[in-house]
Amino acid sequence: MRERHGKSRTKGQWRGAEIIGYWALRSSLIIALLILFLILYDIVSKGIGVINWEFITASPRSGMTEGGIYPAIIGTLYVTLITIAFAVPLGVAAAIYLNEYAVQGRFTRLVRMALRNLAGVPSIVFGLFGMAVFVKFFGFGPSLIAAGFTLGLLTLPVTVTASEEALATVPRAYREGAFALGATRWQVVRSVVLPRALPGILTGTILGLARAAGETAPILATGAAFFLPYLPSSLRSRFMALPYHLFIMSTQHHAISQVRPIAYGTALILVALVCMLNLVAVSLRRRYRRRVARGL
Repeated sequence: MRERHGKSRTKGQWRGAEIIGYWALRSSLIIALLILFLILYDIVSKGIGVINWEFITASPRSGMTEGGIYPAIIGTLYVTLITIAFAVPLGVAAAIYLNEYAVQGRFTRLVRMALRNLAGVPSIVFGLFGMAVFVKFFGFGPSLIAAGFTLGLLTLPVTVTASEEALATVPRAYREGAFALGATRWQVVRSVVLPRALPGILTGTILGLARAAGETAPILATGAAFFLPYLPSSLRSRFMALPYHLFIMSTQHHAISQVRPIAYGTALILVALVCMLNLVAVSLRRRYRRRVARGL
């Protein structure tokens, strides 16, 4: 009787701990969502009033106290495209080498550790590195290409890590079956592994790019300008960008109280752009998962 009573008490204690842990986790989620909702509500409620067609398509005037933010939107899109062209092929290729070709040992462990450490480096450090290397050493000057390459370096650790994790989720049996049929390693990677890892690669890559699109410090040191009422004419041109524009409007403008609604409108456009990138990641992941499922 005592043994049974002791066992039932132990089960009750475990049940109580499980309930406490469940509600602690649920409360954490609710608090995080509440904070996110409050931030979005503040941005939307104070920025929606200035959003109109002119604000999106017009150039700034009178020191950005009038007009729109069209050059900043286009400059952000341009620098994001350069970041994609630089970081995605390099990051995916590095992940393929680490997961499919490299001998797993001390060297690969050091490389992975270095990539994880780089992912935690403050963005201003990447900005200073980009200014020293791309702006000064390579002679690009403050420009779109210097800023895009700098953001590419910022995104690269996330791209490599996400791509390698996606490749690692492909079952080993798929590779062994392809090798048994006489396929070469590259044929296995290209035709078997990559199609099944592509949803995870795209998701991680686009989420990394969404973070890069909102960074201020790297582009501040490599080519972003506050007031340029025209579009960049080449890769060597300076440009406006939403994050830097928002930073100046919120902290450095000579008439902060006057342009505060414009700053909130800029923040709303930037949040919408990041959300669009995230939605693209979700839709691409679902599309390729369905395609892979139909191919099985």
